[in-house]
Amino acid sequence: MTHTESGPAPKDAFEYQAPTPEQITQITAVREALKTARDALLEHVPAGRCRALAITKIEECSMWSNKGIVFE
Repeated sequence: MTHTESGPAPKDAFEYQAPTPEQITQITAVREALKTARDALLEHVPAGRCRALAITKIEECSMWSNKGIVFE
C-alpha cells in the first residue's frame, strides 16, 4: 500500500513540526503531570543513581510524549 492509499504520508521525523495551539495545550498538560511526578521523586527518593535514572526516564517520557502529540 502506498501512503496515498492509506492516508497522508507520515511526517518527517527529522524536520521541525510546529505544534498547533491545541497541541500546545496537550503538551502543557502532560508536562505539568510529569513535573508533579518529578517533584515526588525529588521529595521521596534519596539522592543517588536510582533517583537520577528515574528523573531521566521522566525527561524521556516528556520528549516522546511531545513527539507523539505533534506527529500523531
